[in-house]
Amino acid sequence: MNTYLGAVEQAWNDYDGETLARLISFDDRHARNSKFHKDDDPSDAVERALEEPIDDIVSDHLRAVYQAAHDRYVSAYECQVSCVQNYVKLLSSQKDDNWPLPMMYAVCLDLRRLAARADKQLEAKGGKPGATLEKAAEHLMSCFRTCAIDSKSSEDVTKRWGMLNMVNQLFKIYFQVNKLHLCKPLIRAIESSPLKERYPKAQQVTYKYYVGRKYMFDNSFKAAEEYLSYAFEHCHRESTANKRSILIYLIPVKMLLGHMPSLDLLAKYDLLQFKDIVTSVKQGNLLKLNGALEKNERFFIKCGIFLILEKLKIITYRNLFKKVSLLVKSHQIPIDAFLAALKMMEVDEIDNDETQCILANLIYEGRIKGYISHQHQKLVVSKQQPFPPLSVSTG
Repeated sequence: MNTYLGAVEQAWNDYDGETLARLISFDDRHARNSKFHKDDDPSDAVERALEEPIDDIVSDHLRAVYQAAHDRYVSAYECQVSCVQNYVKLLSSQKDDNWPLPMMYAVCLDLRRLAARADKQLEAKGGKPGATLEKAAEHLMSCFRTCAIDSKSSEDVTKRWGMLNMVNQLFKIYFQVNKLHLCKPLIRAIESSPLKERYPKAQQVTYKYYVGRKYMFDNSFKAAEEYLSYAFEHCHRESTANKRSILIYLIPVKMLLGHMPSLDLLAKYDLLQFKDIVTSVKQGNLLKLNGALEKNERFFIKCGIFLILEKLKIITYRNLFKKVSLLVKSHQIPIDAFLAALKMMEVDEIDNDETQCILANLIYEGRIKGYISHQHQKLVVSKQQPFPPLSVSTG
């Protein structure tokens, strides 16, 4: 303990935020040292060794370490809340400096992790899922606000450098508890920040990943493609798992925009769950598409993309109807021909009216150039590119 406190004191005197961040993090080896698991209240020893306000932060941290070591994550979370609150006081007191920012990243990361573990314990007793994480978000927001309001400091020492890290931490909670609407003001804050392009690359990649997912769920697929593509292209080349996570959302978005992934890409990132989806859409094979969705339903639902993938049916309809058009070899195609094709694909309870609705949607979306002649019960297509082409390749 004395060695640990001595290291904290030295880092505090040196204004060494990076070292202090490590020393008050659960990732540091001291948190796994059994000597730190024996005292539930180290306040006296800490107060003798350290001055205010770092003594309160360290005491709260060590209490949280003790409680977590004994699997009391609800109590550990409460101790960590106090740690974050005392940290906010410290950060606010640094009027023209931002050296404590690394400490914020450490204490807030631990708060989020402890909240998740506390939720698991509470849910096992019948508690509301995600309740502790939602409370944790309120404390993270206080850190974000402390950074955001620091508009007078020079660019070198402004606390606004901490905004993006806090936004990313909050995104992780909001996505986990399904409160995506709370992301909007955070996105506005970052998009309007003069530091937007200058934050660390890793933080920018995380931000783009979550914002891209948000746009995907909002059906803003072009914006989603832009943000997710940035995240994928700038993610560290050796971070295969992270690249795979990005592709889980980027692939459906690109497919909806008409860009089909290659088999090599799917194999490289162990995403062959998409293989039959891609083949089905290209072939216009609705029956095979439904089978592929059902086969990997659990994976797609877990990732939150099942409903997004179902939207691919409109492209599959387009490709199926293009085949019908090529068989008929006319720019005037009977509605019954499309109806027969849909029945071959075992589309449930399909009739003439529903077939015309599908055609009308394809025309509205610009996937077919033409119009429906209700009088003659025919689809009249343009003689030039009646089915505008879809791109079929990505890296």
